[in-house]
Amino acid sequence: MRAIPQKLWEWFVCQTTMMITVKDDDAAFVWVKEWFLEQGFLQRIRRVDLDTTLRNDDIALIPAPGRHLFWHMGRPFVVEFYRSQDTTGRSLRRSESLTFWTIGRSRKFLKRLVNEVVGSHERKIGSSLFVHNEYWTRSLGYSPRRLESVILKPGEKDHLIQDVEMFKSSKKRYSELGVPYHRGYLFYGPPGTGKTSLVSAVAARFGMSIYTVNLNEFNDRTLANAIHDVPPKSVILFEDIDCMNTPKSRVPHGEWIERKGEDALTHDRLGVTLSGLLNVLDGFSAPEDVLFVMTTNRIGALDPALLRPGRIDYRLLLGEASEQQKIELYQRFFPTASESEAKSFVRMHGSATTMAEFQGLLLGSEQGCPAEELLA
Repeated sequence: MRAIPQKLWEWFVCQTTMMITVKDDDAAFVWVKEWFLEQGFLQRIRRVDLDTTLRNDDIALIPAPGRHLFWHMGRPFVVEFYRSQDTTGRSLRRSESLTFWTIGRSRKFLKRLVNEVVGSHERKIGSSLFVHNEYWTRSLGYSPRRLESVILKPGEKDHLIQDVEMFKSSKKRYSELGVPYHRGYLFYGPPGTGKTSLVSAVAARFGMSIYTVNLNEFNDRTLANAIHDVPPKSVILFEDIDCMNTPKSRVPHGEWIERKGEDALTHDRLGVTLSGLLNVLDGFSAPEDVLFVMTTNRIGALDPALLRPGRIDYRLLLGEASEQQKIELYQRFFPTASESEAKSFVRMHGSATTMAEFQGLLLGSEQGCPAEELLA
């Protein structure tokens, strides 16, 4: 009988309130903490934590573990920040969660709150770089490349941009045809030819964030989970795809590659199979409204199954720099220099075969002496 009042109170609270929880293994957990920094009520909270994982001009102070009351959207909210320590394993693992409570029964208020958090995140990120460490985290030191700073052979950049624009405007057409709405790009060529810079510039041009994947740090399961968490309108970048370690390639049933003992088990846990990679590219769980971009120095090392249309729809060879590319880059560094000066400098430094090498020469020249003295 003594438990009846408590049970009645719990039933009453359950019937008159709503709650939403986000855990630290979800990318939105960081988004919520970023959203807190924009709210005025945060200034009135006395129990706060210092958080250095958030990109902010000032020191980031967020609510400390416990319950905090605030007023938002014309109604009271309670946020509970929960933190625990799991000491049952070999190493300490801290888990965190944020739970929001409010009065009412209509979920539209929770949806408004979620939309505010997502909108705040999208305003902040612009074109960002994300790396995966248990969940996607933003790289704080990343600066997107400007499209005009990437110099390709005549027509190559324009054709690539047109292809991306055509894809982004064809969502309805893809849906009508029942075709998965994603597109694959392969940039290949020698090191230093600007493959990664081009990816950064294209992503910045369309306001898309880059989610970079190092396949050697995943297995099939963790890769699928990571790709599943990538939001729409993103670029998923597989750098140096030819360096992928595949513990089991596409081997017919019953003809597994011989590999016995603990080494095989360890390798399988850490490696992504070719089948696992193909499933995230165009399997049933493949994300939509994304660009898959792969870079490689050795296109001949890639499995033909990876290169077929639907997985790779657009290929671009970034080879050795042409004389015209070098001249354009020189004039970008030295806008007042004449074309004849640019040509003279390019011919004097013909040993620089890639744009990266030639840019290194120009940076050294810029720090040393003016272009006119270098040609003297």
